[in-house]
Amino acid sequence: MKGKLVSGLAMLTALSVVGAMIKIPAIVGSVALDVFPALVAAVLFGAGAGALVGAFGHLLSALAGGFPLGPMHFLIAVEMAVLVWVFGRLYKNNKILASVLFIIGNSFVAPLPFIYLMNAGFYVGIVPSLLIGSIINTVIALVAIPRLSSLVTFGISKREEKI
Repeated sequence: MKGKLVSGLAMLTALSVVGAMIKIPAIVGSVALDVFPALVAAVLFGAGAGALVGAFGHLLSALAGGFPLGPMHFLIAVEMAVLVWVFGRLYKNNKILASVLFIIGNSFVAPLPFIYLMNAGFYVGIVPSLLIGSIINTVIALVAIPRLSSLVTFGISKREEKI
């Protein structure tokens, strides 16, 4: 069981790095398709596991991109972990609410500290790209989750019940 969990999380983290190579044009920084594997992990493996994939996936994708925002990527990784965790906790009860909160949180709330760390111009410049990226990542996750959920089983599988 633990081997499957670790393998699944490692695979989704690696997919996050691959998604980071698919860039969305942004005025400032880098916006990519690196968060949808974390959203998938949050639903299939639990909110905490998804938060880990979100944080590590962001740090690895930032590393691959040359850390364009420097040490501020650690703050972004924490924000990503929190947003993915909230998505994972809300998804089973209300998919629409989970999706809308993730999009709003990732697009408008998460970059708020950068108004004080950098300036308001950075915030205004990054929000449109983050909004588009958040919508695309969320839609991909919403399409992938039902299709992948049959691959992830916890407990006794039907085959083991017959034995």
